[in-house]
Amino acid sequence: MSPIDLRPTGTSSEAACERALAAIADVAPLNAVLTVTDARARAAATAIDALPDAERARLPLAGVPIAIKDNICARGTRTTAGSRMLDRFVAPYDATVVQRLDAAGAVIVAKTNCDEFAMGSSNENSAFGPVRNPWDHARTPGGSSGGSGALVASGAVDIALGSDTGGSIRQPASFCGIVGLKPTYGRVSRYGLVAYGSSLDQIGPMTRTVRQAGHVLAVLAGPDPLDATTVAAPPFEVPGAEVSVRGLRVGVPRALLASGVAEDVQASVEQALALMVAGGATLHDVELPHAAHAIPTYYLVATAEASANLARYDGVRFGHRAPAGTFTDLASMYAASRTEGFGDEVIRRILLGTYVLSAGYYDAYYRKAQQVRTLITRDYEQAFASVDVVAMPTAPTTAFRLGEKVEDPLQMYLADVFTVSANLSGLPAISVPCGLDGQGLPVGLQLTAPAFAETQLLQAAAAYEDARGSFPMPGRA
Repeated sequence: MSPIDLRPTGTSSEAACERALAAIADVAPLNAVLTVTDARARAAATAIDALPDAERARLPLAGVPIAIKDNICARGTRTTAGSRMLDRFVAPYDATVVQRLDAAGAVIVAKTNCDEFAMGSSNENSAFGPVRNPWDHARTPGGSSGGSGALVASGAVDIALGSDTGGSIRQPASFCGIVGLKPTYGRVSRYGLVAYGSSLDQIGPMTRTVRQAGHVLAVLAGPDPLDATTVAAPPFEVPGAEVSVRGLRVGVPRALLASGVAEDVQASVEQALALMVAGGATLHDVELPHAAHAIPTYYLVATAEASANLARYDGVRFGHRAPAGTFTDLASMYAASRTEGFGDEVIRRILLGTYVLSAGYYDAYYRKAQQVRTLITRDYEQAFASVDVVAMPTAPTTAFRLGEKVEDPLQMYLADVFTVSANLSGLPAISVPCGLDGQGLPVGLQLTAPAFAETQLLQAAAAYEDARGSFPMPGRA
C-alpha cells in the first residue's frame, strides 16, 4: 500500500478520480476551481489501474486525486494565474512539480483559483471572481492560494499544491483550517511556476494532515537542472507513527506578538503552546527585532521582482493583446494590452516596483530593503542558536469578510505580517490548525525552522497535531 494511500481500501484509481470530480462539482459555489482537468485525470487513473500490483505499490501517490494552483503549468491545460492576461494561455509543458506528481502516480483533477499572479491575501484579486471560504461563504479563504485551501477544506480533495511568496500557502491554510507547508527556498523546483517574486516564490503542499504534507514534499523535493536555484539539500524524514515534542525548544517572539493579534487567535496559540509544553517541550523567549520591518521590506523586494517578471506580458510575445483599433503604435499597444490584461492590484505592484528600481530611488528603497532582509535573516539565525523552532500565529486574525479590506491595501498587506519573514529568509514554515475562534472560524499555528530542517519542522508539527487530536471540517464542528 502507498504510504499516503488516500483511497478507501479496495477502491480503484478510476473510482477515486470520479469521486473527486463529483465532489469538485458539488462545491462549485466556492469558485475554488478554474479548470477541471477531467480528461487528463481519467487517463492517468486508468493508466495507474492498469499497472501490475507490485509496480503500483511502489508509487507513493498512486491514484491520489490532487489539485494544483492555476499558476503552475500542466501540459495541454489552461493556465491563467488568475489573470485576464493569460485567459487563453494553454501551457505547452509540465512544471517540474507536475512531472514529479505524475511520476509518483498522482491524478491531477483540477487547476485552482488564485489571486492574479499570486498577488493578494484574500483571493479577491482573481480576474475570475473571489473564492469563498467553506467555513463561511461570506468570508475570504485567504490568498493567494485560496482556491487550493478552500478545495482541501471542503473535502473535495485531500491534497492541493499552492505557491508561497509571502505567506500564500500558510495564510489560506490558517483561514481554511488545514495544513500548509512552505519548504526551504531551493528545496522544490520553481520551473513551470508563473513567476511573481523569483527570490521569494516556493511551491508547497496544502493538506489535511502534517504527514500528508511531508509525503507530498518528499515527492516534490530535489534538485532540478531546469532551476538553478534548487540545491542538493540533505534529505528529510517524514514523521513516523510515533513522534514527540519531548526536549523540543520552542522560541516565542513575545515582543512581536504584543499587539495587533486578535484575542481569540492569541488564546488558541497559547493553548497550543501549553499542549506542547505538556508533551515535554520548553518555551523560550526569542528576539526578532527586525521582524517589525518585514512588511515594508517584503513589499519593496516583491514588487521590484514583480515589475521585472511581468514586463514580458507586453501583447507581443504572449498573453493578452488589445484588439486592433484600440491603439495606434507600438507604445500605445503595450499600454492598452497591459491595462486591459492586468487587474488593479497587479498594476499597483508593477508601478511600485518600477518606482523603487528607478535610478533616483534604487539606493533609498530597494537596496535598503535588501539590507533589512539580511538583518531579518540574521535575527532568525541568532534565534535558532538556542531554539529548534519559532512559534507564532500564522495570521493576526481569522478569516475576514469578503470586501472588508479591498479598499485599504495596507490593512490587506498586514494580514501577512507573521508569514513574510520566512520568505525573506528562505526558511521552511508550516501552518497547523490549532483551534476555532468565537465565531467558529479556524486559527493557525505557524512553526518556522532553520533552513533545510524540514525533518524537525514536520516532526514538531506532527507531534502537536497528534496531541491536539482530530480537527473538524466545515459544518462538522
